[in-house]
Amino acid sequence: MKTFDSLFAELQTKAQQQSAGSLTVEELHKGTHFIGKKLVEEASESWIAAEYEGADRTAEELSQLLYHIQVMMIDRGLTLEDVYKHL
Repeated sequence: MKTFDSLFAELQTKAQQQSAGSLTVEELHKGTHFIGKKLVEEASESWIAAEYEGADRTAEELSQLLYHIQVMMIDRGLTLEDVYKHL
């Protein structure tokens, strides 16, 4: 099972290596605006799942939101520590 920290490390590696066929690399190439739209989409899907689709579906949508949050962090050059200091 992945953790927030281990996922971030994995995504950073993909971004640094420009891994061929990586959806993360593809999303990073599309830029901040595209990633931001994905964040909004996943946030709304998380909300709808929480309202109407049960715990498992909500967890799935939230995991996708966390993924896109991390892609945005990498896009903007943020580290986990940059974010954690605001928690």
